[in-house]
Amino acid sequence: MNIVSQIKPLVAKVLRNLYGQEYKESELTINTTKPEFEGDYTLVLFGFVKQLKKSPELLGNEIGEALLKENPTIFSAHNTIKGFLNLTVTDSYWIDFLHTNYSNKKFGAKPANSQKVMVEYSSPNTNKPIHLGHLRNNFLGWSVAQILKESGYEVIKSCIVNDRGIHICKSMIAWQKFANGATPQSTNTKGDHFVGEYYVRFNDEYKKEVEELVAGGMTKEVAEKEAPIMKGTQQMLVDWENGKPDVIELWKKMNGWVYEGFDVTYKRIGSDFQKTYYESETYLPGKKFVEEGLKQGVFFKKEDGSVWIDLTAEGLDEKLVLRKDGTSVYITQDLGLAEEKYEDFKYNESIYVIADEQNYHMKVLKLILQKLGKPYAGGIYHLSYGMVELPSGRMKSREGTVVDADELIEEMVNVAKNKTEELGKVKDFSSEELTELYDTIALGALKFFLLRVDPKKRMIFNPEESIDFHGFTGPFVQYTHARIKSILRKQSGVISQESGVESLLKLEKDLIVLLEQYTVAIEQAVAEHNPSVLAIYVFNLAKAFNTFYTAHSVSNAESEEKKQLRLQLSEMTANVIASGMSLLGIKVPERM
Repeated sequence: MNIVSQIKPLVAKVLRNLYGQEYKESELTINTTKPEFEGDYTLVLFGFVKQLKKSPELLGNEIGEALLKENPTIFSAHNTIKGFLNLTVTDSYWIDFLHTNYSNKKFGAKPANSQKVMVEYSSPNTNKPIHLGHLRNNFLGWSVAQILKESGYEVIKSCIVNDRGIHICKSMIAWQKFANGATPQSTNTKGDHFVGEYYVRFNDEYKKEVEELVAGGMTKEVAEKEAPIMKGTQQMLVDWENGKPDVIELWKKMNGWVYEGFDVTYKRIGSDFQKTYYESETYLPGKKFVEEGLKQGVFFKKEDGSVWIDLTAEGLDEKLVLRKDGTSVYITQDLGLAEEKYEDFKYNESIYVIADEQNYHMKVLKLILQKLGKPYAGGIYHLSYGMVELPSGRMKSREGTVVDADELIEEMVNVAKNKTEELGKVKDFSSEELTELYDTIALGALKFFLLRVDPKKRMIFNPEESIDFHGFTGPFVQYTHARIKSILRKQSGVISQESGVESLLKLEKDLIVLLEQYTVAIEQAVAEHNPSVLAIYVFNLAKAFNTFYTAHSVSNAESEEKKQLRLQLSEMTANVIASGMSLLGIKVPERM
């Protein structure tokens, strides 16, 4: 239990004893004291002033005195400034906290809470390789799942593969026209890269055909519909939906190449899934929702036979759920998938990690399920995130201007290698150890940079900036962890369970207070579905340790008691950094 959770019932008890008033703990606001004021935690008094008919100063003094008198082992001083009661926590409390927790590698973890959460992320298309935008999605989904798991939730990680539709047929027809039977094996190309090249090839050919038709006198609008390669693609989609054997065989073959490529990338970045759904298997079940919705009066049919839902009362508009020719749209198949996921796992919450371009779509999905009375509708949560852009601007798959994930990782490994060699501290590493170290630094830099920003915000990715050993980066945190491990190795004796220290210097206390707040950071990350809270926390912790270590020696401390205290501080800091980074999917090396 963190200290704020301990202070709240003590305050509630004092308010009851002094004034005969009952306050719920949720009605009490306690924050960390601002640096410019004396104290550790601050009780906001404004909520009591009117009801208790006392001035803030008098109220603060009376509550503060009662808290000190009743809890001398927790509070050592108080002061009131305007409507804020600042409380100072005793050094003995922080020292006991450190003695109790310094060697606990599971500090911050919670027991099982019987709640089940599904986290759906990645959701790639089988017409192109995983790119930088997918990486933010994967890292967010995996990290949110891990943070929830650490907090006692049963977590199921799932993925929906977009393996059908016109975009898939574009790659297929381009392969038919231009590949001459080439395969990933015959060209020594990773499967998803191989298929992605034909998606780009389709677009190049399509542009060329449109230009030729326009040059022959056709309008651009008509030319875009009449281009032979586009008409062939549309026919291929019809053939696929009708189950034409040769089209299905090609579809399976090319998708198989892509899945092999995806698996390599997923293994490299650490993404995994308990359940993978395929759009080709979920788009038909959604149609039963249309019949159900028509019977309930939730949907209505227009004269042309298309089916819609009217969401104007909710501030949206009318939304198509079934085309006039009876074919489903995206929302239809997502209705089917939501039902299938619930039938499979009976979740309490279903988190969809999907870019903010789909905010409207996800609002509609949840509204429809609520109107249909589905028991799982309230548990649907859209973890909306901003797109990743490059300093040069936005990426476009069809134009081949995306940043390929595999190529980016290799580039990051090279940058990690160059930056590490510049520091010149790895001369005693074997070649195998260096390979592992560069990979750890590269992926740590990439994940940290993409997770340190609030998911809701758009971001610009800069590889060089992400791997700076001195900035707000993964390598800075990794380097701090390795530095602490080096300190502990040099003091290889057993750390004493007690230190004998009775008082703390400011930087010692600051570091212990920050360590104690790790559980709060995890709770906030869970509540907000936001890994950036943890990224910011571990960075601040690493920074605070470096500040402390610059000012105070561990090995040459003023006394043996101080040395033991600082060894405990060092060990707990290393443990919390390792734990926090692991929740972001990042390894921390023992040596750097």
